[in-house]
Amino acid sequence: MILINLLPHREAARKRRRETFYATLGLSAVFGVLIAGAAYLWFQAQISNQQDKNGILQSAITKLDAEIKEISTLQAEIAALRARQQAVEDLQGDRNMPVHLLNELVRQLPDGVYLTSMKQDNQTVTLQGMAQSNERVSELLRNLGNNSPWLVKPELVEITSSNINLSPRDQRRVANFTMRIGLKRPTDAQKPAGAPAPAAKG
Repeated sequence: MILINLLPHREAARKRRRETFYATLGLSAVFGVLIAGAAYLWFQAQISNQQDKNGILQSAITKLDAEIKEISTLQAEIAALRARQQAVEDLQGDRNMPVHLLNELVRQLPDGVYLTSMKQDNQTVTLQGMAQSNERVSELLRNLGNNSPWLVKPELVEITSSNINLSPRDQRRVANFTMRIGLKRPTDAQKPAGAPAPAAKG
């Protein structure tokens, strides 16, 4: 006896394949959502961790900025204290400068040279006077430049010739001169000649 299957088996197979496909598609979607959720949570954790690190760094930067400002203030105060200390030392040292100046002028002034005026401006002294000849003025310049520990860099500003009347019948020709000299501070004058200059402060 021959058995014939009259049921629509092709439709049933097609339906089973469709159901399997949809089930696989659904499982894939579920896995995709799970993977995406896991990646999202991982990235969020990384972002949160980095934000925490950034917050710590920002706090450290703020603290360092405050310390830098404090150091800058301290440096300004130290510089001001050093300036005041230097000013006091200069004032104390400058008290005896007129004495040293007069002593050196008396010691270095050659015969035949007379000073008529003297003016000091900080460390520069301007001298005006008369000499019997130009050679006496040159001798004064040499003495001031080479023989004095307190006076430096003598510079002849002007020299002119004129006549003076010693009596109605006696006239003398003299040299009127103006010169500038530098005056050392006591602390500078007492340094050895070969002592190195102090390094510049930055």
